[in-house]
Amino acid sequence: MTNKVAELFGITYPIVQGGMVWCSGWELASAVSNNGGLGLLGSGSMYPEVLEAHIVKTKNATDKPFGVNVPLLYPSIEQHIETILKHKVPIVFTSAGNPKTWTAKLKDAGITVVHVVSSSKFAAKAEAAGVDAIVAEGFEAGGHNGREETTTLTLIPSVKKATSLPLIAAGGIGTGSAIAAAQALGADGVQIGTRFAMSREASCHPDFKTLLTKLTEGETQLSLKKLAPVRLIKNKFFEAVFAAESAGSTPEALRELLGKGRAKKGMFEGNLDEGELEIGQVAALLDSIEPVSDIMHALVDEYRTSIAQLAHNSF
Repeated sequence: MTNKVAELFGITYPIVQGGMVWCSGWELASAVSNNGGLGLLGSGSMYPEVLEAHIVKTKNATDKPFGVNVPLLYPSIEQHIETILKHKVPIVFTSAGNPKTWTAKLKDAGITVVHVVSSSKFAAKAEAAGVDAIVAEGFEAGGHNGREETTTLTLIPSVKKATSLPLIAAGGIGTGSAIAAAQALGADGVQIGTRFAMSREASCHPDFKTLLTKLTEGETQLSLKKLAPVRLIKNKFFEAVFAAESAGSTPEALRELLGKGRAKKGMFEGNLDEGELEIGQVAALLDSIEPVSDIMHALVDEYRTSIAQLAHNSF
């Protein structure tokens, strides 16, 4: 399983672990990297000093490549960038903002830069900004989605036409067969969030992980489209958001409803009623909490089995 993404990052398998808020700490990132993928720290839920501590711990836990996911709208992003430069983090994934802002500075420091997009238009803009690779994230994902609600099945071939850069598919990918499908659509690698959020090493609350094993189809929905769209589990907080959005609430009113620390309350502290619970649709396919080593082995085995079955059942 060698291709442009694996070669770009210096990893064994073109599998990237999503840099999820409250889930992607040093234990998860280092475990994914140690097992042949690319682990990412989710800096969007970290104060600058916390990010620095997680970078140091990741370096101590693995000698493999790892990266940091940086939401470009993060309030203290300047401090995050300086911390990344100080510790010579080799790879940075940027999202939720204009890639032109920091790409040149990061690349001048020898850092590989990847940007997350939800449309072919933004993929072309990211390539023009000088990034090294693109993550195209479909509507099925749990993280910040595009308002257009374009599914991964449609988005990947569309972005493939719009850019010549290595392409990483995201959104609804949690199995080896989904990796094979993304590859068939033109992706060079995949980014997986939800399945790694359900790992033993993920830093989210155990009660949140247990809830994920029980989800079925239709129990998540894309919400907060007037702010930054995310896919939420349907709990008491979601119902309040849904009612406010149905009533035509302004972005300011939604921001007040969201308040501070809502995602932390849910995903990190385990308040499953009042918390903001972000997760991808693919959780409905998954029913167990496993160590990263088992997840990585399963993904590779499932992928290889799927490729063999496709060859056997070809037209």
